[in-house]
Amino acid sequence: MAGGGLPISVTVVQGGFLTGKKLVFPLFLVICLFFLWGFSYGLLDVLNSHFQTVLDITKLQSTGLQVMYFGGGYFFFSPIAAEVLKRKGYKITILMGLSFYSVGAVMFWPTAHFSTLNNRLAAFGGFLVCTLVIACGLATLETAANSYAVVIGDPASASSRLQFCQAWNGVASFIGPLIASKFFFTGANANNLTNVQYVYLAVSCAGIAVAVLFAFSKLPEVAESDLQGSNIETSAVDEFGNPIGQGPIYKEYNMIFAFIAQFCYVGAQVTIGAFFINYALEAGYDKPTSSNMLSYALITFTVGRFFAFALSWVFQADFLLIIYSICAIVFNAAICVDTNKTGVIIMILLYFFEAPMYPTIFTLGTANLGRHTRRGAGILVMGVAGGAVFPPIQGAIADAANTRISMVVPLVGFVYVLGYVTFHWFTHGRHILRVKEIVIPGTEGVVGGAIETVHYDDEKVFDKDVQIEKL
Repeated sequence: MAGGGLPISVTVVQGGFLTGKKLVFPLFLVICLFFLWGFSYGLLDVLNSHFQTVLDITKLQSTGLQVMYFGGGYFFFSPIAAEVLKRKGYKITILMGLSFYSVGAVMFWPTAHFSTLNNRLAAFGGFLVCTLVIACGLATLETAANSYAVVIGDPASASSRLQFCQAWNGVASFIGPLIASKFFFTGANANNLTNVQYVYLAVSCAGIAVAVLFAFSKLPEVAESDLQGSNIETSAVDEFGNPIGQGPIYKEYNMIFAFIAQFCYVGAQVTIGAFFINYALEAGYDKPTSSNMLSYALITFTVGRFFAFALSWVFQADFLLIIYSICAIVFNAAICVDTNKTGVIIMILLYFFEAPMYPTIFTLGTANLGRHTRRGAGILVMGVAGGAVFPPIQGAIADAANTRISMVVPLVGFVYVLGYVTFHWFTHGRHILRVKEIVIPGTEGVVGGAIETVHYDDEKVFDKDVQIEKL
C-alpha cells in the first residue's frame, strides 16, 4: 500500500448484513454442511489404511482415494461449482452439492457388497468413483458455504465467523475415525468391508436430511448484481498497486498467492492424516489403537479451531497464522526425526497448530475481490487439490524408505504457508492486535448485497457523501 500512515479497514455493505437472531438459523444450516464434509474426511483417512489391509494394495495405491477426493472432486469440479454459484446463487448450489454427496455415499453400498479379494482392483476402482462423486458434492458445498459464511454477517467478524463454522468440521472429523475404530477395525470386521456399506448409507441419509432443511428454508441471498455493483469509487490500491477489487482476476495477486498457500496447507494436512495410522503402526501401536489416536488428533484439531476462534477476536488473523505456522514447522520437523512412540504424541499436537490455517487463508485470499468474490471462492477451494498431489509423493517415499522420513513432504507445505502469511502481514500494516473494520452506518440488518472491504492509509478518506476519519 502507498503511504506510511496507519491503515484503516473500511467496509461498505450494500443492502446490509444479518445480525443477532436473524443470523442464527442460516449459520446453523451452514454448520450442518461443515459437519457433513468433516465426517466424510474423517472416514477417508481411515479407509486409506483399511483398504491397504482388506484389498491388499500398497500405500501408494491407497492414495488414489486422496487423488480422487481432492484432485478429481475439488480441483476439477470447484470451477464448475463457482460458475453455478455465480449464475444460480447460494441455495441452488448448496442443493446441487448435497445431491452429489448423497448419491456418492449410497454408491458405496453396492461397491462394498460385491467386493472380493479376487476383484480387489476393480472394487478399489469402484470406491474411487464413489469418492469422486462425493468429492464433487463436497467441493460444491465448500465453494458455497465458505463464501456464504463470510458474506452473510458483519464483515468485521468474517474471519472469526468462518473459524467458528469450520470448527464444527473438526467435531465431525474425529467422530468418523471413532466410528471406524469400532466398526472397521475390530473383530470379524477387521478384514472385510461389510460395515462400510452401513456407515455410508447413514452418511447418504444425513445428506438427504440436510438437503430437505435447505429446500424448505427461506435463506437470504446475495445477488450477483450487488456483487458487481459493490465496488466503491476510490483511488485505494492493494499492496501490488492495483485498484482494490476492480482489476482483472489474473491480477488479484494476493488471491493467487493465497491459492498456492491453500494448496500447500491442504496437501500437508492430508498427507499427515492419510499416513497417521501408518506412522503409528511403525512406531509400535496396533491398528485399533492407531485409529483411536487419529481420533484424538482430530479432537485436538477441533479444540485448536475453537481456541483459534477465541484468539481471532484479539489478534490480527495474519499475525496469528504466523505464530501457528512456525509452531507447525517445529512439530513437523520433530516427527521427521523422532524414532520413538513419542513421535505420535507430537503429531497429535501438530494438529492443534494446523487448525486455523484453512479458514484464515480463505478469508485473507478472498478479501477485496469485489465482482470476483464468487469465482475467487471457487479458486481458493481449488487449492484443496494439494491433497491430491502431496499424498502420492509421500506414499512413494514411504514405500521406498519409511513413513517417518516421508513426513518431510508436509513440512515443505508449512514452510510456504509461513512465507505467504509473513508477506501478507508485512504488506497489510504489520498489526498484532485485531484491527476492527469500520462499517458504514445503516448497512446492518438484512443481507442484500456484497461486502467490499477497502484498506486506507490516508489521514482522512472522503468518498462522495461519506467521510470517515481514522480512529
